[in-house]
Amino acid sequence: MEGLTYPELHHAHAAEGWLDLNVPAEARLELEQISAQARAHPEVLDLRWRLASHIPDWNDAVSVADQIIAAAPGIVTGWIHRSFALHELRRTAEALDNLIDAEARFPTDSLIPYNLACYACQLGDLPQARRWLKRALELKGIEKLRTLALDDPDLAPLRSEIASW
Repeated sequence: MEGLTYPELHHAHAAEGWLDLNVPAEARLELEQISAQARAHPEVLDLRWRLASHIPDWNDAVSVADQIIAAAPGIVTGWIHRSFALHELRRTAEALDNLIDAEARFPTDSLIPYNLACYACQLGDLPQARRWLKRALELKGIEKLRTLALDDPDLAPLRSEIASW
């Protein structure tokens, strides 16, 4: 967390610890101790996104993801976080559209096509879902993603196909 002072870094690490321990109220208190300027740091914003998703407050999660993208457009997590939150808000078509834009920026990130496959599957576009999932498997390797894909409820309509890959 380059650029944060020691006290801010301490509070950020404490917030992360509280989130890992499933105690969001304490994580929020730690994040509130961080200066307003440091709250715009991408890694602090990521902690704020984790807190919003943990509660869950998906509207806030979208807002924080937008802030991550604005602060660090070259970091993939903001783009993935925003689409995930949109999907949780049942705005899956918007999640898919936003993540397609990000795929061009991050062509080697396997999580983007994986999530695109999930969103396309949930929207009923199974041919597109297959294409995105095969792309994710090419990037990450079939053995690493196959188990995840078999257990993913968003990919349930493709489960029997995935099992035969």
